[in-house]
Amino acid sequence: MKQYKFILSGGGTGGHIYPAIAIANELKSRFPNAEFLFVGAKDKMEMQKVPQAGYKIIGLWIAGLQRRLTFDNTLFPVKLISSLLKSRTIIKQFEPDVVIGTGGFASGPLLQIAAIAGIPTVIQEQNSYPGITNKLLSKKAKKICVAYENLERFFPKEKMILTGNPVRQDLIDIDSKREIALQHFDLDTKKKTLLVLGGSLGARRINELIAKEILLFAAHNVQVIWQCGKLYFDDYKRLEENENIQIHSFIDKMDLVYAAADIVVSRAGASSVSELCIVGKPVIFIPSPNVAEDHQTKNAQAIVDKNGAILLKEVELDSQFGTVFESLIKDEAKQKMLSDNIKQLAMPEATKRIVDEIVKLIDRK
Repeated sequence: MKQYKFILSGGGTGGHIYPAIAIANELKSRFPNAEFLFVGAKDKMEMQKVPQAGYKIIGLWIAGLQRRLTFDNTLFPVKLISSLLKSRTIIKQFEPDVVIGTGGFASGPLLQIAAIAGIPTVIQEQNSYPGITNKLLSKKAKKICVAYENLERFFPKEKMILTGNPVRQDLIDIDSKREIALQHFDLDTKKKTLLVLGGSLGARRINELIAKEILLFAAHNVQVIWQCGKLYFDDYKRLEENENIQIHSFIDKMDLVYAAADIVVSRAGASSVSELCIVGKPVIFIPSPNVAEDHQTKNAQAIVDKNGAILLKEVELDSQFGTVFESLIKDEAKQKMLSDNIKQLAMPEATKRIVDEIVKLIDRK
């Protein structure tokens, strides 16, 4: 059997890194002798996360354009030329069979050079509103694996395959873990559990909201598991004095915490949305307004349009959160409706579907 070689590129955030790692793991399970190389951006989180997953990574001197005029923006042309030249060297030396990009500015130069060299490229787009890098790369890509419908206005229709986003496989059957999850987090089985997620670093506005609404949760006999993020843990850990509140800087056992939850409050990053579709719990999405093209709002809206979740914008929290939460916690029928509908949008086979498309490109060579 031929020893295949794959380059994967994407980074800047976990939403680009973890799908790339999931794709690499699935390729490795099918081709145990294959060689893998990741390409990311120097000084970004992929330079730590990828080696932790057991893969080699090379960093490019590249960064995205800032929305305001900064010194870094003046360096962008120099960084781009440097990254294109280094990408050409990487492609020439490694000689990959396929190059896979999962978004973020790090993947731009590499996939561009690969396409020019005649190497098949595959894009995996996580969001309902694609970033500029993937929109530019789509013109030369062989396949574009998407997680949402109706992206024809961004990508060539004949190249698109609806696959979904790669998710952790331990989330597939969380219902069977309910009892052990309640024990793990030492929860009261007679109370409803609210899970609050703001991402690994935390979300300042969500944290402010939860701190403000502690009495509301107590009034409805709701216990809270609150991932406040590493940046905010010292600010909020004192609130654990309230017996119904657990505060975590980071949660490792995501399968168990999802199994324990009855209702979830979450940001709407692409990976989070895909996981919550698999998990199938009633969700109140509070999208971050501080992301490119406001794509978190668009991700959440795609679920809300199918009656699968509730969406509250940050500017609406003070005036509407209490009313929305109270009506949801009191309405078992609405909870079940949201749960059933969001489950219908789940794509648990996403990683396998993406790799199937990559394998088709290998077979054609």
